Amino acid sequence: MRDHADSFPQINRGFDATFTPGRLSLGLVVPVAAYPDSPVPDMTGHLARVQQAEALGFRAVWLRDVPFNVPSFGDAGQLYDPFTYLGYLAGQTTDIALGAASIVLPLRHPAHVAKSAASVDHLSGGRLILGVASGDRPEEYPAMNVDFAQRGDAFREAFDYIRAMGMPAPRITTRFGHTDGTVDMLPKPHGPRLPLLVTGSSRQSPDWIAQNGDGWMTYPRPGQAQDRVLAEWRARLAALGQPPKPVLQPLYIDLTDDPDDGPEPIHLGVRAGHRWLSVYLRQLETIGVHHVALNLRFNRAPIDQTLDRLARDVLPQFA
Repeated sequence: MRDHADSFPQINRGFDATFTPGRLSLGLVVPVAAYPDSPVPDMTGHLARVQQAEALGFRAVWLRDVPFNVPSFGDAGQLYDPFTYLGYLAGQTTDIALGAASIVLPLRHPAHVAKSAASVDHLSGGRLILGVASGDRPEEYPAMNVDFAQRGDAFREAFDYIRAMGMPAPRITTRFGHTDGTVDMLPKPHGPRLPLLVTGSSRQSPDWIAQNGDGWMTYPRPGQAQDRVLAEWRARLAALGQPPKPVLQPLYIDLTDDPDDGPEPIHLGVRAGHRWLSVYLRQLETIGVHHVALNLRFNRAPIDQTLDRLARDVLPQFA
């Protein structure tokens, strides 16, 4: 456990419950479903699965921002618009954190993002965690008449705009628009600000991410490589005078029936039994990962059964 703080900065109920220094928590990527042979999931029972996840004690569910079904990407996500769906889930759950992983800022006007995010934050009682990204599907940009090559600059300006909208009578000038303090955006975030987590590099410098994000969403890497990356993250935060900030990553899993099955690689994850998975997650906790969003897209066992087994055999170790 590499953190040297009792707590991260307190932002809202979802962020505070999901991230604890020196501890790993577990969440689930929505849809909580298996769809290995198609980019489009069957959303039957989608709400019941999220409610099951909450009842079993998972800390968060994570929705993606996939406006178009892009064949080269191969995954249409949860189909529904993320903010519409987050608002729906806010009214159907009570405690589980509601995460976006992640909103593609260059493809949305930041006024709409700020308004929608603050609305969900309030409707959920402060449970929103807003992951943001520059986007990695080039085909979507011409469909919205946005310059893919400029997405890094657009991301940064949108990020600043969203932050400004959380302040009283904001004043800001960006490519997206100008406010001079004579208009205000309501509602404000439920807490002191929206928790904004930067995904990958989002075409920004490591120093910018460390200074501006409330945390970092990174990708799975082999153990020593991830250890090195996270050590650099903590060193950069310290060098910049920033407080400790959490790190999360996704992990595709296919939980096997035999608890002693060793690991077999799958796309961005592993097929294994619960004993190996528990050891691996403990290793991630030790090197400084604070949350893992499990993705069951390639899971072969029935999803309800897998959720129950995770809750019985894995989750208690990371509660």
